[in-house]
Formats: sequence, structure tokens, C-alpha cells
Amino acid sequence: MRIPDLDLDLLRGFVTVAERGGFTAAGQALGLTQSAISLKVKRLEDLLGGPVFLRGAKRVALTPEGETLLAYARRMLALNEEAVRRFVTPPVEGRLRLGVADHFVPRHLAPALARLSRTWPELRIEVEVGRSHELRARLAREELDLVLGKRRDGETEGRVIFTEAVVWVAAPDFACPPGRPLPLAMLPQGCMFRDRALTALARAGVASEVVYTSPSLMGVAAAAEAGFAASVMGRTGLPEGLVELDHLPPLGTAEMCLFGDAAGQSPVVEPLLEWLRGV
Repeated sequence: MRIPDLDLDLLRGFVTVAERGGFTAAGQALGLTQSAISLKVKRLEDLLGGPVFLRGAKRVALTPEGETLLAYARRMLALNEEAVRRFVTPPVEGRLRLGVADHFVPRHLAPALARLSRTWPELRIEVEVGRSHELRARLAREELDLVLGKRRDGETEGRVIFTEAVVWVAAPDFACPPGRPLPLAMLPQGCMFRDRALTALARAGVASEVVYTSPSLMGVAAAAEAGFAASVMGRTGLPEGLVELDHLPPLGTAEMCLFGDAAGQSPVVEPLLEWLRGV
């Protein structure tokens, strides 16, 4: 029996429906009609011999087979894009000095940098991990070319990569000592998450004290995992040894952005944004 080839165009339609939550929204994203998207999915289902979506009244949902296919489809589309960029885009050489806030490490950064280096093997990438506001200061001094970091409330500079919830975290067995202020592990002063957390506690009338300060997020996470302090992090970077606390004041969301190349001259910016958003 000959195994049929999967059509990338059909897979793209399928992935877009899954990500946008419906056929109409997928059609709008791809510049096609709802019926054209439905036809692509139907052809894919005929090829695979079963449904990939459960059609509901308001929103489609993936079948178990669809969930399995989605992982393969994303990998195939990513590899196709990587190969095409490698051959049809002009070669990129030289040096890229990239500053990365440690909120991006390791989940978001490593896969994107791997694709960047495969697409442009002649590009020398130098990465420096640090705190957002310090990296952005270095960007302003032209010591870095691009920065991946947080945008403060009310700012408009930078290009949004994703928005994530800011949450209270602690070890599963954490308990605040009776009659004592809430112990906190935090990044140093100047950190947006620290400022937001202390302000929220003060407004709610919750006594607190910073008992542990580390310049790295890994250090803060280690202190929280040890069980003697709570902390604040973005939900997407939550380590396995920590859980969210739901009894403390809400902290809203934070925008993670790409800063630099305001003139749009660097050919790596758009692919980097796409890859980071797809992680």
C-alpha cells in the first residue's frame, strides 16, 4: 500500500483552524472564504480516513487524532518554512548581539535560536541574558542589536510577542508563618514584577517582606522551591517545582516584546517574531 503525501496547504488550513478556533476566523487569517477552508479540512480528513475536528455550535474542537496531527503539522510547516527561507532569502552574515530577559529562558528562546542558526548559518549570534530594563539601556547605548524583554505598563515601544498572566507562586507545601509578614523572594529593585507585587499587597493590606533577593530568575525560583518564600513570575515560565497561589491580590498581565530595529532593516526580525510566537 502506497502511503499518501500530506499536502502542506491542507495542513496550513488545518493548523489555522485549530489556532483560530473556527473556520471563519481561519479563512479571514488566510484570506480565504469559510467554505474554502472547510474544503481543505475535508480533503485532509478524507486523506487520513477520519475527522480531525468536532464541529460545535460556537467553536470547533480537535479530536484525539486531530491533536496528534496538530503536533506533526506544526513541525512540517516549520521545517518547510525553514528550508524555503534558507534558499530564497538573501544570506545573512555578521554578528547579532541579542539581549534576552531571563523570563524567556529556556522555553521560548532555545527553539527560536536553533531555527535562526539553521536558517542563517553564517550569522554569529551572541546572547546575553539579564534584566529587561538593563538590557534595554544597553540597547539604547548601541551595545546590543535586539532585546527580548518586558514592556512596562503604559509603554508603546517594542513589538509584542505574547501577553502572559503574572502570577503568585510558591512551593506546594508553602505556608506563611502565623503572625508574620508574607516572606517574598524577588528580583532586585527596578523589576516590574517586584514593583507590581509589592504595590498590590500594600493596596490589599497584606503585610510582606522581601527575605531573598537574586539578580537571576533561576535564583528566585530556587528560593521559592525551597519553601520559605513566595514569589511572582510569568505563567508561561513557571518551573515544575512551583504552583500558583490564588489567595493573593491579582497581578494582571505583562507584555513580552522585541525591542530594537525600529526601521525594520534586519531580515531576522520577522522570522524571529514568528518563531517566538509559535513556541
